[in-house]
Amino acid sequence: MTTRSMRRRIAALAAAAVLLAAAACTDSPGDAGTVKVGLLVSLSGTYTTVGEDMQRGFKLYLDTHGGKLGGRKVDLIVGDEGDGPATAVPAAQKLLERDRVVALTGLVGGATVDKVQTLTTAKEIPLVGANARPAFAPVGGKARDLTYTWHTSYNSDEPGIAIASHIKAQVGDGEVYAIGPDYQGGYDELRGFTDTFTKLGGKLANPDGKTVFTPFPTTENFLPYLNKAAQEKPKAVYTFYAGAAAVAFVKQYAQSDLKDVPLYAAGFLTEGSVLTAQGPAATGIRNVLNYSPTLPNPANQQFVAAWSAAGHTGQPTTFAMASYDAAAVLDRALAAVDGDVTGEELNKAIGEVGRIVSPRGDWQFEPTEHRPVQRWYLREVKADGPVLSNVLVQDLTTLPAS
Repeated sequence: MTTRSMRRRIAALAAAAVLLAAAACTDSPGDAGTVKVGLLVSLSGTYTTVGEDMQRGFKLYLDTHGGKLGGRKVDLIVGDEGDGPATAVPAAQKLLERDRVVALTGLVGGATVDKVQTLTTAKEIPLVGANARPAFAPVGGKARDLTYTWHTSYNSDEPGIAIASHIKAQVGDGEVYAIGPDYQGGYDELRGFTDTFTKLGGKLANPDGKTVFTPFPTTENFLPYLNKAAQEKPKAVYTFYAGAAAVAFVKQYAQSDLKDVPLYAAGFLTEGSVLTAQGPAATGIRNVLNYSPTLPNPANQQFVAAWSAAGHTGQPTTFAMASYDAAAVLDRALAAVDGDVTGEELNKAIGEVGRIVSPRGDWQFEPTEHRPVQRWYLREVKADGPVLSNVLVQDLTTLPAS
C-alpha cells in the first residue's frame, strides 16, 4: 500500500468512526418497537449491480445508525424485483400483504414503479422509491394519486433536461445523434434530452429527427447502430444505457467509426461497477447525474468514508446514495410518529421531514410530485488517483425548476 493510499484509508476510517459515534448519540435510549420495512430491488437480471448498490446504500445507513430508524429497530425484508413487473409485482404483494411492511423502498425500473405504485396507494403504505421514476400517465382520465408515492432519486427525464443546454452550447449549430434502449426508461431518458435540446434550437442528426431505440434487453452488438450513426456525421452523441448494456455500448463505441465523436450520456452509462468493466474505453465521456463521489460537502465525505470502511469496493454510486437517503427520510419520519406506526401516520410524517442533509447536497421534496428539488452535475470520466472516476466538472442546474 502506498503512503497516499494509507493516508486515504486512515482518513476514511476516522471519518466513519465520527459518523458511527454521531449515530450512536442520536439513537433514543430505549427501543420504540420494531418496524418492518420492505426493500424491493433487482437482485437478478440486467440491473443486478444497480439493485445490489441500492441494498448496500440502505443497509449502510442502518449499520451506521445502530440498526434503527427513528429510534425503532428495523426488520428489513428484501425482495427481488428482477427485470420488471412480471417478477416485481408478486414480490411487492408479498411484502405488503404477507409481511405487512410499514413502508416500501427501492425499485430499480420505471415500469416497476408504475405498477407497484398502484399497490402501495391502495394499501395506504408509503412508497419511498430510490431509483427511476416514470412520468405517471393518468388513469381513467384522472391524474395519478401520488399521496403515498415519494422518491429520493429523480424523474427519469431529468438527466436529459439538465444537460441539454450544456450540450447545445458545446455543439453550436452542429447536430447530435440520439440513441438508447427500447423500453420505458429509455423513452423517458432520451425524451428529456431531445425535447429540451430541440426547444433550444438544437437539431438531431438522426435522419428522421427521432431517437434510434435498440431492442432491449437483447441487443449485445451495438456496432451496426454506431457505424450507421457515424454516417450522419454528428457533432456529438447523446445516450442512456445502464448495467451490462452500458459496458457493451461503451467498449464498442471506442471501436466504432464514432470513436472520435464526443459522447454525452445520462450518468448511469458510467456509474459504479460498469465503469470498472469499461476501463479506459470510458475515458473522456461526459455525463450528467445528481451525485458525484467527489462532491466536497461534509455529508458526502462522511458517506464515502463509511462506504470504504464497510469494505465496499470502488466508490459509492447515485444508486447507493439515493437508497441511503431513503433510509434517512424514513429515519426522520419514524422519529416523528408516536406509538404504533400506521401507513397513514408515517406518510404524513414523510411530508413533514423538510430539508434533508445529503451526500448529493441538501434537498427537499417538491410538495406536489414528491420528488427531490436538487442540483444536477456535469461529470467527466478521468483518472482520480489510480482509478477511473466520474469527476465533478461543474454544476448544471436545479430541477425541478422553481
